[in-house]
Amino acid sequence: MQAKNMMLGLLTSAVLGGGVAVGGYKLLETEPGVAQSTIASDPQVRYTSAMRSTAYAAPEGLNFVAAAAATTPAVVHVMTEYKAEPQRQSRMQMDPLFRQFFGDQFEDQLRGQQQPQGGGEGSGSGVIIAANGYIVTNNHVIDKASKITVVLDDKRKFDAELVGADPSTDLAVLKVKADNLPFIKYGNSDEVKVGQWVLAVGNPFNLNSTVTAGIVSAKGRSIGILARSQDNMGIESFIQTDAVVNPGNSGGALVNTNGDLVGINSAISSHTGSFEGYAFAVPSSIVSKVVDDLLKYKVVQRALLGVRIQEVDARLASEKKLNTLNGVYVQGLGDKSAAAAAGLKIGDIITDINGVTVNTSAQLQEQVSRFRPGDKIKVGYLRGSSKEVAMATLFNASNTTAVVKDMPATAAVTYEGAKFGPVSARLQNELGIDGGAQITGVRNSNFKETGMAEGFIITRIDKNLVRKPADVQNFLERAKENSGALVEGVYPDGRKAYYPIGRE
Repeated sequence: MQAKNMMLGLLTSAVLGGGVAVGGYKLLETEPGVAQSTIASDPQVRYTSAMRSTAYAAPEGLNFVAAAAATTPAVVHVMTEYKAEPQRQSRMQMDPLFRQFFGDQFEDQLRGQQQPQGGGEGSGSGVIIAANGYIVTNNHVIDKASKITVVLDDKRKFDAELVGADPSTDLAVLKVKADNLPFIKYGNSDEVKVGQWVLAVGNPFNLNSTVTAGIVSAKGRSIGILARSQDNMGIESFIQTDAVVNPGNSGGALVNTNGDLVGINSAISSHTGSFEGYAFAVPSSIVSKVVDDLLKYKVVQRALLGVRIQEVDARLASEKKLNTLNGVYVQGLGDKSAAAAAGLKIGDIITDINGVTVNTSAQLQEQVSRFRPGDKIKVGYLRGSSKEVAMATLFNASNTTAVVKDMPATAAVTYEGAKFGPVSARLQNELGIDGGAQITGVRNSNFKETGMAEGFIITRIDKNLVRKPADVQNFLERAKENSGALVEGVYPDGRKAYYPIGRE
């Protein structure tokens, strides 16, 4: 009996041992159709390796493949050419009083001159927004270009026509003669959230159809790069992102994971000229309105509320004894402005536009910039501790609701009894100026008390560069709200002069 039990135990052990051996072999056996790796005598060196499909299913919202495939065909390479500028020889002399205080170096800054440059080439990106060939890009990509060429993702090349440009938003619209082009649809930038994934598509360093990913780092960001535009009315309410953007990405697309256009990449924050962590895009809410205006009117219809504002912070709240740290404080407003007509007063705190909260100048600008002169908006504001709402009819720069027409640079303007005409190209080259407006008929005008003489060329009004005659009327009308302006210019013989207007 004992021997029988021993034999049964040995048999059981043998069966279990065999089962373990077979199971271990199966676990280590190579899958059918997959070859063994060949290992060299040195086990640290692998000569060949079989590859197998390892499809990765990304979590919902993190797969950029579809968005990249949908957008890259509609993002183009914008190539520009520039003619050599004629040699400029300036005889302008700075007022000796200014030279005494600021030195000769300041004279060059006053002139706003650059050293003469030869012709060259430039490069950027653009986004096809309509199948019949309309393309949006940055104004700085095509500014002053003598020729614009667009290269599609499929390598087709077209000459492009400039439809219109708006330096105040750094946007421009191009047109190529083609149909059935791939295009990107606008997304709603208002719905973009901080932390949301976005893609930047463009042509950095001439590397075509480059896609980078990042998140939205902030919204409504102002970085001061458009404040120096020719009319000092730059609109900055950028989408900030950490998607990699480099020179050549300007004018390219910022899209969400659905492939919808939520912004036009415009700038980077950098000490080196290359990407250092943050990039900035014009939101699609501004892009769509500017494009629509340029296509309909050839010039952007800029609506103005007519207020000078300051962001509310702890210091201002303490100084003015305010009951809130939200909103923007009304420092001043024009007598004939839309804000004054709506009943707003100095000391009010604007809290929202059409129900959208505004806490910064950039946010207020963005909301108002969506409208045209004549449009009505609802302005929420605080007066003391009382919450108020006003209906404001927005005006243009001349405090009317009329549509602004694109006036050619060569068109003369009569204002306050004087006539302002364009400056010839020859005279511009001699004086080293870019544009300007030359006054005639001073004796019979309201300018006779300023000291200006016949033929004086206005080049700047306060911080605003005067490039064409129409600028004089626009800037001086706006200056009336600020109790005057300082007019800067030059006479045909090179004498520099400054005249205060409306200031005691």
